[in-house]
Formats: sequence, structure tokens, C-alpha cells
Amino acid sequence: MHVLRPQFRIEQQRALEFASRRGFGVIVAADANGPRASHVPFVLVERDGRAIVQIHFTAKNPLVELADGVRRFLLIVAGDDAYISNDWYASPDNVSTWLYEAVHLSGVMHLRGHDENRGHGDALLSVAEARLPKQPWDLQQMDPGKRESMLAAIRVVDLVVDQIEGQAKLNQHKSDADHVAVADQLGRSEETGHRRLARKMQALRPGLGYEFS
Repeated sequence: MHVLRPQFRIEQQRALEFASRRGFGVIVAADANGPRASHVPFVLVERDGRAIVQIHFTAKNPLVELADGVRRFLLIVAGDDAYISNDWYASPDNVSTWLYEAVHLSGVMHLRGHDENRGHGDALLSVAEARLPKQPWDLQQMDPGKRESMLAAIRVVDLVVDQIEGQAKLNQHKSDADHVAVADQLGRSEETGHRRLARKMQALRPGLGYEFS
């Protein structure tokens, strides 16, 4: 599944790892009527030294017709985010903001043949089911007629990635005191995503006396 090879720069490699772990995003392209988007699960693979995002649409999705091997698509993979109040900082006169992580993957989309639908479904399920603490479910357990009907109703597409952009705002430019103050607020939050951001902020600047655990 992973595309982690030496030919990718470290920053790109981290962005691809992030996207691969998330496995879900928003794919966007534009036609004559303007932008179109779909929320999609995906698998990230390497083929011939290139990062490939493989996804599927329902056959009637208008994005299928846009996957012509020429038009560019953008996949937005969002991570955790959190609103930061201005009175969370240790120093005065800071502005309220949002912290977040995201990756943008862009390139040209290619439509695959119907004979690849089953392989894509198996790969997608394998990745998703591996995240759960249970025996994996797979397509083999599905009624054959329903399985074939379902697979026939989708189209598989490959996004051949040629641009990788990682975006993260984790208070990188704030003072140590402000960094710790915000991380402590997030680390005490009841929201799991906030606590994950706090741990990432802690990893960026370890050993600063954080109060959360």
C-alpha cells in the first residue's frame, strides 16, 4: 500500500505517509459548469516509481467522465483541526486561530477497466479492515450475486500524483511559552483529535515541561 521509497524527498514522503494513514479525502475537478467534488476512500500505491492514488466512483458520478487522462484533479486529505482561543496563549495580544494538518495531492486521473474493480475493492477493504480490532471482513464473504452487482456499479480511477503539498499549522512560529500553553489546553480536551494535535506539538518541541500526559 505505502509508496515510501527513497526517490521521494523526506517532506513528500511524510505527506504521503499522512495521506496513506488517513485513507479518506475530497477529490475535486472542474468542468464547464465549475468545480465538482466527491468524498472518497482511497488506497495509495507505488507503480513504476510514481505515487498512485486509486479510488472509485459510482458509475453515474460526473467525475468519471472527467477522468480523461488530461484533466487535473486535486485530492484534499484533511487531518485533525482545532480552534485556538486568543486567551489560551501565555503572552497577550495573540489572535484566535485554527491549527490543522492536511495534504494536497494533485495530478491527472486515468479511468481503469471493469476487470480491475474486484482488485481495487479487495485492496480498499484490506487497508480499512486492518484498522479495526477484529477479524477482517472481505468481499469473499458477500453473496456472489450482490457482490458482482455492487462491483459492476463502480468505476475505478487512478490519480497519478505529480504534486505533493503538505500543510500544517501547529504554532511553529510561536514562542516556547505560547506553544506549551496551547498544547496543554489541547492535551486536556475531551476531543481525541485535539489530544492528537497536542502530542504532535509536544513532539515538535520536546522537553518543555508540558502539563498534559
